[in-house]
Amino acid sequence: MSKIEVDAITEQSGTTLTTGGGAGKTVVVDATTVTIGRCGGTVALASGASQTGFGREGSVDWQTGSLKTATFTAVSGEGYFINQGSQITANLPAGSPGAIVAFSDYARNFNTYNLLVSPNGSEKIGGVAQDAILDVRGQSATFVYVDSTKGWINVQNAEDTETGVPPFVDATGGTITEDGNFKVHTFTGPGTFEVTRISSTPSNNFVDYMIIAGGGGGGYDPAAPTPDGGRGGGGGAGGYRESPGALTSYTASPLGASPAAALPVSVTSFPVTVGAGATSQVPTTRGSDSVFSSITSTGGGNGGVGQPSPTDRRPGSPGGSGGGSGTYAGAGTIGSGNTPPTSPPQGNNGGLGVEGSPAYGAGGGGGAGAVGSNGSTPLAGPGGAGTASGITGSPVTRAGGGGGATQAAGPTAGTGGPGGGGAGAALACAPSSGVAGTANTGSGGGGSGGLNYGGPGGNGGSGIVVIRYQFQ
Repeated sequence: MSKIEVDAITEQSGTTLTTGGGAGKTVVVDATTVTIGRCGGTVALASGASQTGFGREGSVDWQTGSLKTATFTAVSGEGYFINQGSQITANLPAGSPGAIVAFSDYARNFNTYNLLVSPNGSEKIGGVAQDAILDVRGQSATFVYVDSTKGWINVQNAEDTETGVPPFVDATGGTITEDGNFKVHTFTGPGTFEVTRISSTPSNNFVDYMIIAGGGGGGYDPAAPTPDGGRGGGGGAGGYRESPGALTSYTASPLGASPAAALPVSVTSFPVTVGAGATSQVPTTRGSDSVFSSITSTGGGNGGVGQPSPTDRRPGSPGGSGGGSGTYAGAGTIGSGNTPPTSPPQGNNGGLGVEGSPAYGAGGGGGAGAVGSNGSTPLAGPGGAGTASGITGSPVTRAGGGGGATQAAGPTAGTGGPGGGGAGAALACAPSSGVAGTANTGSGGGGSGGLNYGGPGGNGGSGIVVIRYQFQ
């Protein structure tokens, strides 16, 4: 075999030096160091050619045409984007020195659905013959097989890979759902709405909201001087406050009218309070307030209780919506809604109980959409209607008032207002209690039939807070 020894080979013209002697030939570079020119350069392969001795160009070949959604076996030299909806496993290939694989959290949910990286047979990852777990949101990792002692070693780990920044808000907290281009955070109990990113466009840094307080309980007084009296009024719905919905394209209730407006947010934590419904046994109280940012919705007022003596009567309590008045040988007074006042109003007044023959009918509690109805003889007043909002993606009616109780037998008790209000009690010659307002609607509970006729009225329903914003 002949051998040519030279210090350098220089191209005759242009900037390209071609070696190899034509198709099908192999060029072997037997050197510790290969220098590509004074100012750098590249080694390019002809179409269909391959090379050894220069190392890989980049770490892995990313498989962009095939997202991994289920357990699979990796191939050395490849990188994979993981788009799983549950925990899956990536099985590593048999280890040989220099083998390399990589994984990246395409869906940015490794924190929810971990990726298990499993070595082949008894091989190791980082010296341990066990699976590795990728469990950080946005994580990427590259593994190289070194030897049988340490096995696969993670040579590059990014625990929260950078993303392009969408021009919208991003946040956590509550139960998160999506409605087209909008995220909806629903809080049915206390929590935190934490804004993790805002937009560089100030007009995008606003959120829509619906905030409903806890409903009032149906009227009932266990200490009433006349045990068989005291037909209770219906509990008022919790205060209902909402933004107009134009920002995030949904149909708001009439209570979202001007001057209500979407709320500005910043990168910070916003505590969320969801009000509990009131207990009917405390007739002068009301449901608990619900709060988000600068908006407070006031709890609904409890229903009143009638008694022969004016000094023994319990008025309907004021609140977001007021409690209806009770009745028995003398009606009580109604509870005022929209107390304290807001604009638009957060609720309505309760209805008035009525004395007369053949029976007494207590008033219904106020609802977010209508006043509680007055009682008659012998009918009790239904609760005021709630109001509907599409903030969660489809119209839902909430915050109905509780129905009043009646002395009369038969189906004469006040029905709960549409939106979750509890029905009132009817004496009907048998024990009868008021029905509770539906949970997480802020609805009022139904009034009691009296201490000797069944016991308490219905408790108010708990409130709810919903926050909505565009995310894409």
